[in-house]
Amino acid sequence: MTTTKSKLHGDPIEPATPKASRGYREDLYGWVQDQVALLRAGRLSDIDAVNIADELGDVGRTEYDKLQSAIRIVLLHLLKWDHQPERRSRSGVLSIREHRRWIGRLLRDNPSLQPRISEGVAEAYEDAVDDAVKETGLTETAFPATCPYDWHAVVERVIEHDELQSPRRH
Repeated sequence: MTTTKSKLHGDPIEPATPKASRGYREDLYGWVQDQVALLRAGRLSDIDAVNIADELGDVGRTEYDKLQSAIRIVLLHLLKWDHQPERRSRSGVLSIREHRRWIGRLLRDNPSLQPRISEGVAEAYEDAVDDAVKETGLTETAFPATCPYDWHAVVERVIEHDELQSPRRH
């Protein structure tokens, strides 16, 4: 049996025996460690290929979900900004900035998500409207049925608050 060294302690790690020595569903972390050890040892015939493929698919979905979540937060704040101007806040502006940075990082690190942006905006808008209804007290009919913001507005529309324009105190 081939062994690999633990990165933390340098202790040998014995790859588990074939396929599903630790149950994929019973101990995901242990299963992952076993599969990594098997892959590093070159024991490709012993890996749990079906579940590895499922997990890799989940990783891709997770990245898309992160993008959609960040878009949802920006859309929520844009809706609140446009529909309750009297309640505009510094925290809303800062949240938009933060989530735009997340969007930028996600797209930089996952350029294959670019073709899914329109889909992500459309899906995120539905959730943003639900969130806006909860947070504003307005009814769902107060908001457009389809997203009024294009991608440029999501990532670049200028949103500023007076408190952010004043000189910073030291």
